[in-house]
Amino acid sequence: MRLENLLALTQGTLLNTPFVTRFDGISFDAKKVKRGNLFIAFNTKDIDEAILHGAYGIIFDKPTQIIDSEIAWIKVDDVENTLMRLLRFHLIQKELDVYECDQITIKLARQVMTDSNFVVLGESIKEDFMTLWEIVPKAKVLFCPKHIDRDTFVSSKHLPTNYKDHISIVEQTLFETSFIFNDIFYERQLLSPFFISYLERLLNFYKMHGITYRLRTFTPIDNFEAVFTNKNLQQKDFGASNHVLIFEPDFELIPSQISFLERQAKWAKIIYLLPETKAKPFENVEGIFTYNAQQDIISLLKTTAYHFALIAEQDKSLLEHQDLVQNDVALTLF
Repeated sequence: MRLENLLALTQGTLLNTPFVTRFDGISFDAKKVKRGNLFIAFNTKDIDEAILHGAYGIIFDKPTQIIDSEIAWIKVDDVENTLMRLLRFHLIQKELDVYECDQITIKLARQVMTDSNFVVLGESIKEDFMTLWEIVPKAKVLFCPKHIDRDTFVSSKHLPTNYKDHISIVEQTLFETSFIFNDIFYERQLLSPFFISYLERLLNFYKMHGITYRLRTFTPIDNFEAVFTNKNLQQKDFGASNHVLIFEPDFELIPSQISFLERQAKWAKIIYLLPETKAKPFENVEGIFTYNAQQDIISLLKTTAYHFALIAEQDKSLLEHQDLVQNDVALTLF
């Protein structure tokens, strides 16, 4: 890209009169900069290393010192917005076939092996920038609008909701499923039946668009994530305890997860731990407890009888809470 075109596209201000007039490639990882690259400085502390590796230009939005007057120093209002401008312009020429979906489907899709011309994006434009920059023309792309702005692409479509092929569940527990799809049997996948409707829609999308796919063994995602513990909240192996903590960081999924547990585990003692500020719509649900801080959660879990505890807006890092770590040390000593 020529320097004058870059300045017009980014609306940046050139702070010096450089020797270079064009750039070959873009990087925002200083360790991966190649000679001739334009370096996007999310952290100005990385600029020295980028120049050492051969950067021909620096885009930055915070005060910094010009240490090499032969390369281009371009000041912008916001580095992330500038990255988006560059990417949008670049993708116009790619004629991509783009589909959007929810965050659960994205996380499942990232665990499915597919054709190289089908790209599943992750959870941030920074993470996926180079994938999109180097994407082949007319590729299919799947993304989640919660993490990547729709305006990154010329246009996008929703995953189809009308399909004829369904997943047939052969055997299930709350956290494992054996099922058949397209006449193929998948045994004891570490995937809760709660996720089957998401997977069914995804697999039908692959089938409808002729995308070759292969299911690997699923690994847990951070939604509806089950952690087996003892009464002291020490982690145990999967299935090795009758105390299960279920972590859900996305509160939007809590209503459907409560309904799922009420249907699928009628025999069990279930408690639901919700932030006090969001609990009012659930006040008629049996087993609701509220919390203001992580310490409240730990106290409730230690003093309340349950088989399953669904914990909203938390992840399993809760089990690294200082109080629990101190208790582990005390138990080890004695």
